[in-house]
Amino acid sequence: MVISSSNSYSRSNPELVKISSSNKINLKNFIQNGQIQIYQSSYRGSYSSIIRDCLRNAALGRKVLLVQFMKGGVKQGISNAVKLCGNLTWVRSSHAFDQYHSEEIENDENLKKTIHESTYELWNFCKKQLLSGENDQIILDEIFLAIEMKIIDKDDLISTLKNRFIAGDVILTGTDIPKELSLMANQITELRS
Repeated sequence: MVISSSNSYSRSNPELVKISSSNKINLKNFIQNGQIQIYQSSYRGSYSSIIRDCLRNAALGRKVLLVQFMKGGVKQGISNAVKLCGNLTWVRSSHAFDQYHSEEIENDENLKKTIHESTYELWNFCKKQLLSGENDQIILDEIFLAIEMKIIDKDDLISTLKNRFIAGDVILTGTDIPKELSLMANQITELRS
């Protein structure tokens, strides 16, 4: 029996291991992406579940990004993100708002514009993060409410998720899940009161 290391094999069979530039493969396609998980509830209440998971993963040394789309009031923004456990980056809107009912937002054009702009800014940041491969877990809290309010385009989210480059899981939360996204999910957790 002959045991050969990869180095001696490649020296003795150079034609088998030679890769021409026309045959190069994009390795991104071969890296396994994590799961898509959805936390759904009939009320806005999944935050305690996801913050627990975020903190646990960050404490285990994983790089975690938590983005709360429909929370404001603390003027965090992308440039003032909060860092917890050394590995958890927590981001909210850069504008001060904390509205729970979309009908209240619809009746105030200035508030509506502010929320739309800040939420879209967060979404563009998240898209870059989902495509960068820099995080081990990304949580998009209340993204379904942002879709329902027509701030984020559902097809844009689907396309970004299909092209994501993240070894860990992507967690989406909200009350009303678009059917296309529920079909993409590896796991759906329904929270009940």
